[in-house]
Amino acid sequence: MIRLICNLSELGAGTRGASLGYDAMLIASYKFNPKFFRKLKPEFIDHENHKLFEDVKTPVAKRLDGIYKVYMRMEAKMKEVMMDNDFPVVISGDHSNAGGTIAGIKSAFPNSRLGVIWIDAHADMHSPYTSPSGNVHGMPLSTALYEDNLDCKIVNVPAETSKLWDALKGEEQRLAYEDLIFMGVRDYEKPEEYLLIRHKVPNVTVKDYRNYGHDECIKRVMQRMEGCDKIYVSFDVDSMDPSISRGTGTPVPGGFKAEEVENIILSLIEDPRLCCFEITEVNPVLDNKGNAMAETAFQILNSVYTKLKAKFAK
Repeated sequence: MIRLICNLSELGAGTRGASLGYDAMLIASYKFNPKFFRKLKPEFIDHENHKLFEDVKTPVAKRLDGIYKVYMRMEAKMKEVMMDNDFPVVISGDHSNAGGTIAGIKSAFPNSRLGVIWIDAHADMHSPYTSPSGNVHGMPLSTALYEDNLDCKIVNVPAETSKLWDALKGEEQRLAYEDLIFMGVRDYEKPEEYLLIRHKVPNVTVKDYRNYGHDECIKRVMQRMEGCDKIYVSFDVDSMDPSISRGTGTPVPGGFKAEEVENIILSLIEDPRLCCFEITEVNPVLDNKGNAMAETAFQILNSVYTKLKAKFAK
């Protein structure tokens, strides 16, 4: 059974509004498929967004105490869903939540090798020791990779924050570098570039996709996933070009067209090892074209659900 999990925490973002992504997609569904959220009823993760109105206690990793609580809840929910042999489709607020999703997958399948396909404009491989902003939505992969990147340290992290960060990473690495691949990444800082080069993490760029074609790029991605037992696809809508709309927290020029990213995702989810699909960072507050980003995101979600439903019916 496909289950819709909504994690509307936006504590990790630098701008406000990602917690409204689900509501914006719900409004979009009235236009394209009014019955969608009746058929696929959401299960909500309790968030800590009230902390947005409180003083920041951990400026080098903002609101990390609240994010830790959300991580634990998400991990428990994901484990529950997967132990029931159900398939989670996740609508997320900001991308920091993906760390909790990955933790849940590994908690359910501790002995399985997890592959992660990260469709995003950003590498999201900072830590509190390297982040220039302290926004945790730039850190989720580092929690999964068990990475501090002290070689590129630019920030002194207080002991209390360091303890919380270590708790977020868990007791051991959840994701190996050799089981990670990026698609569409085009904006990252020096500390992230250091890790990309050091660990030879491949990135299928938008230019690659257009030069080499869809089939060749999907082949390249799946070759990277060759040794994995489970695959998780994380789709940040900022992987798409801002010409669609600016309805996401950190838009970057030069992204995928909507039809390109939809075709990519529909091809990736054909793999029988796929265990979770997540969509994140829809922010209607920032949308300069009405509700265009949520409408685009919903149409992709609707297509994904339709394909997954057909796939599991076989």
